[in-house]
Amino acid sequence: MIDQPTIDRILDAAQIVDVVSEFVTLRKRGVNFVGLCPFHDDKTPSFYVSPAKGLCKCFACGKGGNAVHFVMEHEQMTYPEALRWLAKKYNIEIKERELTDEEKQVQNIRESLFVVNEFARDYFQNILYNHADGKAIAMSYFRQRGIRDDIVKKFQLGYSTTAPDALAQEAMRKGYKKEFLLKTGLCYEKEDGSLRDRFWGRVIFPWFNISGKVLGFGGRVLDSRTKGVNQKYVNSPESEIFSKRKELYGIYQAKAAIVKADCVYMVEGYTDVIAMHQCGLENVVANSGTALSEQQIRLLHRFTSNITLLYDGDEAGIKASIRGIDMLLAEGMNIKVLLLPDGDDPDSFSRKHNVTEFRKYIDDHEENFIRFKTNLLLKDAQRDPIKRAGLISDMARSIGLIPDKVIRYTCLTECATLLNVNEQIILDEIKKHLLQRDDNYLEQIKKEKDASATTGSLPPADTPFPAGSIPPADMPPLGVDDNVPPPFPPAEAEAGYQSYIPQEGREKYVFYVKEQLLLQTLIRHGEKVMCYVETEENTETPLTVIEYISMDLKQDELQFHNPLHRKILAEAEAHLHDPNFTAERYFLAHPDPTISKLAADMINDRYQLSKSNSQAMVKDEERLHELVPHQLIDFKLAILEEDMKYTLQALNKPEVVANADKCLEVMAHFKELSELQKIMAKRAGDRVVLK
Repeated sequence: MIDQPTIDRILDAAQIVDVVSEFVTLRKRGVNFVGLCPFHDDKTPSFYVSPAKGLCKCFACGKGGNAVHFVMEHEQMTYPEALRWLAKKYNIEIKERELTDEEKQVQNIRESLFVVNEFARDYFQNILYNHADGKAIAMSYFRQRGIRDDIVKKFQLGYSTTAPDALAQEAMRKGYKKEFLLKTGLCYEKEDGSLRDRFWGRVIFPWFNISGKVLGFGGRVLDSRTKGVNQKYVNSPESEIFSKRKELYGIYQAKAAIVKADCVYMVEGYTDVIAMHQCGLENVVANSGTALSEQQIRLLHRFTSNITLLYDGDEAGIKASIRGIDMLLAEGMNIKVLLLPDGDDPDSFSRKHNVTEFRKYIDDHEENFIRFKTNLLLKDAQRDPIKRAGLISDMARSIGLIPDKVIRYTCLTECATLLNVNEQIILDEIKKHLLQRDDNYLEQIKKEKDASATTGSLPPADTPFPAGSIPPADMPPLGVDDNVPPPFPPAEAEAGYQSYIPQEGREKYVFYVKEQLLLQTLIRHGEKVMCYVETEENTETPLTVIEYISMDLKQDELQFHNPLHRKILAEAEAHLHDPNFTAERYFLAHPDPTISKLAADMINDRYQLSKSNSQAMVKDEERLHELVPHQLIDFKLAILEEDMKYTLQALNKPEVVANADKCLEVMAHFKELSELQKIMAKRAGDRVVLK
């Protein structure tokens, strides 16, 4: 367990812009930074980072928080894992007690898989540099391929000896569990129960995620052994931490260069990436022979919108591969294609040319994807009207995927010129494809609704901002987290205040929003003094926001409806008088991620008392004496209004109409509510100010 002082040091050191920039290209906008959201399919920047607050937030999908929350969500880490990641980044020594044997057994499986992979990476490197076969065979192979020693180290290449169980034996000797050797795919089990290395006799190419953690490996047999070998390359199998379709080889080494160049080069294999790095072109990644997936495209789109696809001269292979490239267009990527000279691939071309020559060749020969695809397919359809019609439809489908209207129209006109057809023909085809796509989408929505009706589950709630919307530069109000337990009040709450409001679904009522605003003020300003009250000794004593809210609710026998909100208020009361306590700091560093995430969202919010006075807003802390009482009155007034509505509905219920005593009881309750409403409404209009 990491101790609290260490957590505090980590939170103090973690700069939100610095952390997010590891994974997202950020551009300054006003006092904040903005970039493409890494958590959803974002085509226009909706992910805002506030260095002043130390928080980030996506205005489309709602995800965000402080530096710890960001790392947790992005790297799929637990709270302790994210803290360790940040501690390593900022060179902070972690002080924690030794885990018990039981705690070691329940450690996160993902963490264990990463640990085993890191051991294997170190093992393969050690064999390469220190074992006789590694130096004589593998290192010689790399040098024959023209790979320099510094590049070997940069990509952490390695070697596995021809002994088929050497890694397994070493891992077991060092205490690594058989279970994790199998789950990572480093080993597989034979019929007799013994372990066999997956990569024996191969040079090793580790795969890294964008934070530098080892996900898996690729292994290649050496050239002298490729005859008669079914698989020249072997990769780690799918696991809980590695999916080849979601990752890109070289992304860790390339991410900084991609951001700097605002462009990425896409190649096919490991050695293509390595050779281009050695040549001086570092903004390059490989999809390693798989068709591009949405996950890979989104991964790239975090760093740039510009991609150049590098192909060798194999026309059949190019035609097969471009069928999947439409996904890049749909993601809003600007695509160019570069054909290398016949007989060359990126590896061989890089070894023949220096970086200046390579860049000049790219500048002279790359062309936009629409022009390239049109010219390529036109060769087969030139004299065949059926194929030509199919080509027009195919190109219209691709152009229709482009989200930017201006770029779409530019591509349309260029395509019409190349095909020598009227623009309207292509435009009509685009409209047809768009309508078909809309029909497919609506059909999918209908199926989801039908499924929801059958299962009784609700479809996902709409996000507060539609995808693609861009909030103003000064970081506008953010929504609070809805992923909290159902806001059902406990039984004891009903004893003090009788209500006809249904317990189910209270989060949809206005008073629940008012409750969220109160909690937001508590988290942002809880420890601050908002007024002074006289004691029996005729002296004045300060009253904090936390104390005022708690006392006021208890006086009217009310409490927050959401259990998580109640827990936050209770903890705030309990720790209010701790040395150096601040509510914001306490709840942001809370070990319960649900609470810390909710706190982060609420700290981002900016509450406005009303639209009419929004032009003359002053800082919240300067008007707490006015703000908090008004929020409490609004909260109570909203509860009263809902209760009056449901009390009137209760009067129409047959069981009440048929029972005179019950009817009088409900009417008396409604009258009492009406009187309370008048009092509360007057208070709301009088603008209560505490001195």
